[in-house]
Amino acid sequence: MLVDQGDGVVRYSKMGHVSVRSMEHCRRWGVAEAVRNCGFPRDYPLSQVFCTSLNGHHIGTLPYPSIEEESDSFEFSPEHKQRCPQLWFDPILAQAAAAQSLITLRYQTRLQSFDQGAASVSAELVDVNTGQVDVVRARYLVGCDGAGSRVRQALGIELQGDAALSYSVGIYFTAPDLAKHHRMGLGSRYWMIGEEGTWGNLTVVDAKDIWRLTITGGPERVESKDFDSQYWLNRCLGNSGIPYHIDAVLPWRRSRLLANAYGRGRVFLAGDACHVNAPNGGYGMNTGVGDAVDLGWKLAAVIDGWAPPQLLQTYEIERRPVGRRSVDAAAVNFARTRPKVDYTHVEEDSERGQAARAEVAEDMLNGTRQEWETLGVHLGYAYEDSPIVFTEPEPRPKDDLSIYTPTARPGHRAPHFFLNDGRSVIDLFGHGFVLLDMSCAASPTQTGPSDSLRQAWTQAATETGVPFSIHSVREPAASDLYKCRYALVRPDGHVAWRGDALDLDPISILRQAIGRNLD
Repeated sequence: MLVDQGDGVVRYSKMGHVSVRSMEHCRRWGVAEAVRNCGFPRDYPLSQVFCTSLNGHHIGTLPYPSIEEESDSFEFSPEHKQRCPQLWFDPILAQAAAAQSLITLRYQTRLQSFDQGAASVSAELVDVNTGQVDVVRARYLVGCDGAGSRVRQALGIELQGDAALSYSVGIYFTAPDLAKHHRMGLGSRYWMIGEEGTWGNLTVVDAKDIWRLTITGGPERVESKDFDSQYWLNRCLGNSGIPYHIDAVLPWRRSRLLANAYGRGRVFLAGDACHVNAPNGGYGMNTGVGDAVDLGWKLAAVIDGWAPPQLLQTYEIERRPVGRRSVDAAAVNFARTRPKVDYTHVEEDSERGQAARAEVAEDMLNGTRQEWETLGVHLGYAYEDSPIVFTEPEPRPKDDLSIYTPTARPGHRAPHFFLNDGRSVIDLFGHGFVLLDMSCAASPTQTGPSDSLRQAWTQAATETGVPFSIHSVREPAASDLYKCRYALVRPDGHVAWRGDALDLDPISILRQAIGRNLD
């Protein structure tokens, strides 16, 4: 049951970037095609433009290709990142959820309070229209209720870090065919730079009429009662004759916050309820999707009876470090949009103005790349310290936030490669544990898993109750990519164990992978 005090309508898109890893999850859920065809033009370039205004001085451009141009390469994934604003993305997920017979969506319903006991959680729900109160009893509760999470507060869990990296206001507006009214060219974001430094950014929503202008500064600028949204919008446009309509003006604070716990007892936290990111890099929603995937397969395993409740302890162990990595990286990205250079003459139409813009351009273009080149962030996170993966003694690979280097080390996402039938290997994951037998790829004369191997694993799965399958991999690149003959992959697509021989019996491997060795 999903409880949401809103009406399910997204009026203002605070999010627009669906990462390659989130698209892989969408692929498993059967909604990737809908996200790809959401309506955002596939030929729209995703460049970053730095300027004094849309009709002012151009400072520099970081060119990035459109989704269509980027879709030529499938080296690391069968999917690509997508531009799908929240006003389209949320309804796609909601429609998919509503189509599931086991899911109930309750909009305009507020969680009033909850109590948890030894075997269940009792939640008091209020209809926001009628005031009617219902009590629902469930095995578990997950608070996905944002940075101000009432669930987190009720649990007594605190957010720690920087509550205000900056103060901001989002001006949501419509300007028909805005691209026809300025000279900066097409881009996904336009950084506004004046003599005070970087004062805002303009973000594309639908690539046509809908836009979001974010103004940053101190509280005296953006939280004042006389905040003049028209002044800032006109300054951004650089032409008072451009028609527009302001739809909403919403103040907010850019933060770097992480919860000191991801839940207590039968109640868990996910998404912004446990990590609050600066929006620099598009990590927030995508990190939240990763939370849901990790917690989701573990809840299913416990509820279906093939894993012990102790498995749920590993949710925080695995995801909290990822949350810290995400909020820290976003904070660094934000800082790099404010290089310490002299902006005094940056808006001047003069030689010294040109020199000032060149100095700003050098720092901005070189310093902000990490915010846009994020493959390492989205594909390179790992659960190497988790007690349900088999740690390897060799030094860990370098954690590069921009560059992704595929590895099948336990705890990492199982690397993508195409099977001979055209599917990606990741299409095998999601409905239980999968043993990839790559001995066929390493030894061409071998035709498949030996009868003794298959029997040992099948018996182990039967004894532990773990949903399990074996897939014989014959693609030659697989053994080089995975650097092993066998790899056990979890339902979330992360490697639990790999090896060249079964030096441990399969029952021991499966028992550890589902948490049966935890106290």
